[in-house]
Amino acid sequence: MDDEEARTRLLDAAEELFYRHGIQAVGMDLIRTASGVPLKRLYRLYPAKDSLVTAYLERRDRRWTASLREAVATSAQPPILAVFDWLARWFSEPDFRGCAFLNAYGELGAAAPEVVRVHKAELRALLAGLAPDTAPPALADQLLILVEGATTVAALSPGPEPALRAREVAEVLLLRQ
Repeated sequence: MDDEEARTRLLDAAEELFYRHGIQAVGMDLIRTASGVPLKRLYRLYPAKDSLVTAYLERRDRRWTASLREAVATSAQPPILAVFDWLARWFSEPDFRGCAFLNAYGELGAAAPEVVRVHKAELRALLAGLAPDTAPPALADQLLILVEGATTVAALSPGPEPALRAREVAEVLLLRQ
């Protein structure tokens, strides 16, 4: 196995284990076992657990954001409402465990990788870009709160309902513009 395959296997294992069980509950030995990558190579590619956590979150950010952007771009719904439709589908996935970035911040606090803050800033910027041109700047913050609140509620009670309720509130906000 070359380094690229090893990285992929390590990140696949890290994503599944960190997201399901939490970052602090998963040791490097468990990731080694799940990935089939020898410990020596694991530590050569990711010298510390922090570097693996950062790589996992960076990859998740790229995939999550790309999936959301694609859903919005291909939806017949207004872009803002398409976000909540996408969330409803995500919240209904059988392995949904909430937001990986908020989960990481909840576990690690101020020691969480910068990618957590970057992800949230990118999400706010995405929402601002989807808002009507006449919308006040505060709309992006309001929509971000709706997205984050719905995600938190869905983490405790998975299913589409939190996204659908948040979508209703987003519709009201859009009508006020």
